[in-house]
Amino acid sequence: MATQAEAPATRADRVVPLRGARGMIADKMLRSLSEAAQLTHHADCRADALLARKAALAETGVKVSVEDLILDRVVATLLKHPDLNGVLKGKEVHLSGAVHLSVAMALPGNLLVAPAIFNAEALTIEARAAARKDLAERARANKLTVPEMTGGTFTVSNLGLSRVKYFTPILNTPQIGILGIGRIAETAFPDGKGGVEFHPVMGLSLTFDHQAVDGAPAAAFLSDLCAAIEAA
Repeated sequence: MATQAEAPATRADRVVPLRGARGMIADKMLRSLSEAAQLTHHADCRADALLARKAALAETGVKVSVEDLILDRVVATLLKHPDLNGVLKGKEVHLSGAVHLSVAMALPGNLLVAPAIFNAEALTIEARAAARKDLAERARANKLTVPEMTGGTFTVSNLGLSRVKYFTPILNTPQIGILGIGRIAETAFPDGKGGVEFHPVMGLSLTFDHQAVDGAPAAAFLSDLCAAIEAA
């Protein structure tokens, strides 16, 4: 047993000023919560078909991530639910005909950006995946443009590689919707024979601005997104 004398030294206390990029993120997060009536719906979504599609595409030489496949379904579902695809400006909701999909990206130094893939609905899944990778590379190099940082109409935040299944993503205001992607975990289901079988299940969390969208249409969007992913 280690003695008190053998215990490792305690790290010194630190004060980290909220300035620069971290200060801007802090201000935007607080402003978002103060300006928007934020509510989050959560849902479970089976991922069998999604993972099977990923494997099938890989066999044809198309290498995309699970996130790319989810983004594909998000874009398709937003086109069916245009009331979630837009921004709130004063007393007006500006709905976009095109899907300018912001993708949240964590950066070194406890930083976060969410640049937009413009006209995402017009891109193939491969082109959209390439655009996401390009944004990530330029984000790390601090070479994103102002339009890319401010021109999105809906955001996706992915924590699927963590152990988090559900969370309450903060709106990327003035946008009125943001989808949080949680981890995929094997989950037990009745097999119809008195036993159980396991299937991969993903947690999804949709935060929306209740000023612009009511709970029922937001729930309809999330339900249809789950159906689209499960039919992938």
